[in-house]
Amino acid sequence: METKSKLMVIQGPNINMLGTRETDVYGSMKMEDIHAQMKLFAEQNDIEIEFFQSNFEGELVDKIQECFGEFDGIIINPAAYTHTSIAIRDAIAAVGLPVIEVHISNIHRREEFRQKSLIAPVTAGQIVGFGPVGYHLAMIAMLQIFEQIKAMKAARVGEKAE
Repeated sequence: METKSKLMVIQGPNINMLGTRETDVYGSMKMEDIHAQMKLFAEQNDIEIEFFQSNFEGELVDKIQECFGEFDGIIINPAAYTHTSIAIRDAIAAVGLPVIEVHISNIHRREEFRQKSLIAPVTAGQIVGFGPVGYHLAMIAMLQIFEQIKAMKAARVGEKAE
Protein backbone atom coordinates (compact mmCIF):
# COMPACT_ATOMS: atom_id res chain seq x y z
CA MET A 1 0.00 0.00 0.00
CA GLU A 2 1.35 3.40 -1.00
CA THR A 3 1.71 5.94 1.77
CA LYS A 4 0.34 9.44 1.43
CA SER A 5 2.73 12.26 0.74
CA LYS A 6 3.01 14.67 3.65
CA LEU A 7 3.15 18.42 3.09
CA MET A 8 3.91 21.16 5.60
CA VAL A 9 2.75 24.73 4.95
CA ILE A 10 4.77 27.31 6.88
CA GLN A 11 3.56 30.90 7.11
CA GLY A 12 5.85 33.68 8.29
CA PRO A 13 5.26 36.94 10.14
CA ASN A 14 2.02 38.86 9.70
CA ILE A 15 0.44 36.22 7.45
CA ASN A 16 -2.00 35.69 10.33
CA MET A 17 -3.18 39.25 9.64
CA LEU A 18 -4.27 38.55 6.05
CA GLY A 19 -7.70 39.89 5.26
CA THR A 20 -7.19 42.97 7.40
CA ARG A 21 -3.66 44.19 6.69
CA GLU A 22 -2.93 46.16 3.53
CA THR A 23 -5.79 44.63 1.57
CA ASP A 24 -4.74 46.69 -1.46
CA VAL A 25 -1.51 44.63 -1.52
CA TYR A 26 -2.55 41.27 -0.03
CA GLY A 27 -6.28 41.08 -0.75
CA SER A 28 -9.15 40.31 1.59
CA MET A 29 -8.76 36.54 1.98
CA LYS A 30 -7.81 35.40 5.48
CA MET A 31 -5.05 32.90 6.17
CA GLU A 32 -7.61 30.42 7.52
CA ASP A 33 -9.55 30.59 4.25
CA ILE A 34 -6.38 29.93 2.24
CA HIS A 35 -5.64 26.96 4.48
CA ALA A 36 -9.18 25.61 4.10
CA GLN A 37 -8.82 25.67 0.31
CA MET A 38 -5.41 24.00 0.52
CA LYS A 39 -6.78 21.33 2.83
CA LEU A 40 -9.59 20.55 0.39
CA PHE A 41 -7.12 20.28 -2.51
CA ALA A 42 -4.86 18.05 -0.40
CA GLU A 43 -7.75 15.72 0.46
CA GLN A 44 -8.73 15.51 -3.21
CA ASN A 45 -5.15 14.53 -4.07
CA ASP A 46 -4.49 12.11 -1.20
CA ILE A 47 -1.95 14.35 0.55
CA GLU A 48 -1.61 14.82 4.28
CA ILE A 49 -1.23 18.52 5.03
CA GLU A 50 -0.35 20.50 8.13
CA PHE A 51 -0.12 24.23 8.73
CA PHE A 52 2.13 26.35 10.91
CA GLN A 53 2.36 30.12 11.33
CA SER A 54 4.71 32.15 13.48
CA ASN A 55 5.92 35.70 13.74
CA PHE A 56 9.20 34.47 15.24
CA GLU A 57 12.19 33.52 13.10
CA GLY A 58 13.50 30.84 15.48
CA GLU A 59 10.12 29.09 15.58
CA LEU A 60 10.09 29.00 11.77
CA VAL A 61 13.61 27.51 11.75
CA ASP A 62 12.56 24.92 14.35
CA LYS A 63 9.50 23.93 12.29
CA ILE A 64 11.56 23.55 9.11
CA GLN A 65 14.02 21.31 10.98
CA GLU A 66 11.15 19.26 12.45
CA CYS A 67 10.03 18.46 8.89
CA PHE A 68 13.20 16.42 8.28
CA GLY A 69 12.22 12.75 8.09
CA GLU A 70 8.56 13.58 8.78
CA PHE A 71 7.38 15.42 5.65
CA ASP A 72 7.93 15.05 1.93
CA GLY A 73 7.83 18.76 1.09
CA ILE A 74 7.28 22.28 2.36
CA ILE A 75 5.39 25.25 0.99
CA ILE A 76 6.65 28.37 2.73
CA ASN A 77 5.77 32.03 2.73
CA PRO A 78 8.62 33.44 4.81
CA ALA A 79 7.07 36.91 4.44
CA ALA A 80 9.44 39.65 5.62
CA TYR A 81 12.08 37.06 6.57
CA THR A 82 12.44 36.34 2.84
CA HIS A 83 14.76 39.30 2.55
CA THR A 84 16.70 38.95 5.79
CA SER A 85 16.89 35.41 7.15
CA ILE A 86 20.03 33.44 6.51
CA ALA A 87 18.82 31.14 9.34
CA ILE A 88 15.66 30.15 7.43
CA ARG A 89 17.69 29.71 4.24
CA ASP A 90 20.19 27.46 6.06
CA ALA A 91 17.39 25.39 7.66
CA ILE A 92 15.80 24.78 4.24
CA ALA A 93 19.15 23.77 2.78
CA ALA A 94 19.83 21.47 5.76
CA VAL A 95 16.62 19.42 5.56
CA GLY A 96 17.04 18.64 1.87
CA LEU A 97 13.30 18.59 1.15
CA PRO A 98 11.60 20.09 -1.89
CA VAL A 99 10.46 23.57 -0.88
CA ILE A 100 8.33 26.03 -2.81
CA GLU A 101 8.43 29.69 -1.79
CA VAL A 102 5.15 31.60 -2.15
CA HIS A 103 4.41 35.31 -1.98
CA ILE A 104 0.96 36.80 -2.39
CA SER A 105 2.30 40.04 -3.83
CA ASN A 106 4.83 40.32 -6.64
CA ILE A 107 7.94 41.05 -4.60
CA HIS A 108 9.79 42.05 -7.76
CA ARG A 109 7.43 45.00 -8.29
CA ARG A 110 7.67 46.29 -4.74
CA GLU A 111 10.22 48.31 -2.80
CA GLU A 112 13.82 47.51 -3.67
CA PHE A 113 14.51 45.88 -0.28
CA ARG A 114 11.68 43.38 -0.93
CA GLN A 115 12.93 42.32 -4.36
CA LYS A 116 15.77 40.06 -3.17
CA SER A 117 14.96 36.65 -1.73
CA LEU A 118 17.62 34.95 0.35
CA ILE A 119 15.36 31.88 0.35
CA ALA A 120 14.80 31.34 -3.40
CA PRO A 121 18.26 29.88 -4.21
CA VAL A 122 17.62 26.89 -1.90
CA THR A 123 14.07 26.16 -3.09
CA ALA A 124 12.63 24.16 -5.96
CA GLY A 125 10.88 27.31 -7.12
CA GLN A 126 9.17 30.56 -6.25
CA ILE A 127 5.59 31.66 -6.98
CA VAL A 128 4.92 35.38 -6.63
CA GLY A 129 2.22 37.88 -7.45
CA PHE A 130 -0.83 35.65 -7.97
CA GLY A 131 -2.51 36.46 -4.66
CA PRO A 132 -3.88 33.52 -2.64
CA VAL A 133 -4.02 31.46 -5.87
CA GLY A 134 -0.23 31.21 -5.53
CA TYR A 135 -0.71 28.64 -2.77
CA HIS A 136 -2.85 26.51 -5.10
CA LEU A 137 -0.21 26.81 -7.82
CA ALA A 138 2.42 25.74 -5.30
CA MET A 139 0.39 22.66 -4.42
CA ILE A 140 0.08 21.71 -8.09
CA ALA A 141 3.84 22.14 -8.48
CA MET A 142 4.48 20.09 -5.33
CA LEU A 143 2.26 17.28 -6.68
CA GLN A 144 4.45 17.21 -9.77
CA ILE A 145 7.61 17.11 -7.64
CA PHE A 146 6.18 14.24 -5.56
CA GLU A 147 5.40 12.31 -8.76
CA GLN A 148 8.92 12.88 -10.09
CA ILE A 149 10.45 11.65 -6.82
CA LYS A 150 8.24 8.53 -6.85
CA ALA A 151 9.21 7.83 -10.47
CA MET A 152 12.92 8.20 -9.66
CA LYS A 153 12.59 5.84 -6.68
CA ALA A 154 10.69 3.29 -8.80
CA ALA A 155 13.38 3.48 -11.48
CA ARG A 156 16.09 2.86 -8.88
CA VAL A 157 14.21 -0.16 -7.53
CA GLY A 158 13.85 -1.45 -11.10
CA GLU A 159 17.59 -1.05 -11.70
CA LYS A 160 18.39 -3.01 -8.53
CA ALA A 161 16.02 -5.81 -9.52
CA GLU A 162 17.78 -6.38 -12.86
